[in-house]
Amino acid sequence: MSTVRLPTAEHIFEQLEGLIAEGRFSQGERLDEVSLAREFGVSRTPLREALRLLAASGLVELIHNRGAFVRQPDFVRLVEMFEVMAELEAWCARLAAARITAAQLMLLRRAADGCERAFAAGDFRKYYDENAIFHGLIYDASGNSFLAEETRAMQRRLRPFRQAQLSAADRLRASMQEHRDILNALEAGDTAAAERLMRSHIQVQAAVYGELRGEFAMRTLEQASP
Repeated sequence: MSTVRLPTAEHIFEQLEGLIAEGRFSQGERLDEVSLAREFGVSRTPLREALRLLAASGLVELIHNRGAFVRQPDFVRLVEMFEVMAELEAWCARLAAARITAAQLMLLRRAADGCERAFAAGDFRKYYDENAIFHGLIYDASGNSFLAEETRAMQRRLRPFRQAQLSAADRLRASMQEHRDILNALEAGDTAAAERLMRSHIQVQAAVYGELRGEFAMRTLEQASP
């Protein structure tokens, strides 16, 4: 007899951070535990753990006896974070172009193929999972473990916003081609091209998310209008 597997706190956390980044909740909005627990089909215990995880990531503020309130980074802060991310990833790509091994290239090609399968299925969340593997392999191929650790930490902070931008029209197709161009530069050992292409890849993500965030704000204003 099969049983229904309930969402874990980590799963609820990932879903909520995505919804926050996608504009489902407005800045300062109180998250209703009762309605969210009903939506996810869970008790309030795993939901509260998910809210604590959101608070640790900076997306929610927990106020004693009042509840959890959405606290997105302001737009200027996000731009600054993406600027740092672009330079970290560009640095990883430049080093990787000089240091990547044949085995790492094989894994990178496999990750790029995984992105293409997700694209063909129109599954942007799956695409982001494969995308994270692709980028992580480049961090490792840099041969600098400290740089890889710091880049992963920044990637984790930007995850919901990088994932949200993949929902923009034709962004999956463009992202996939950017991956292929980066892979070609790494295979050729072209450090300058790998650095330039990776920096541009992250800068585009920032620009696309900025446009989406503007659309989220407009939608919120329209919904609030009488």
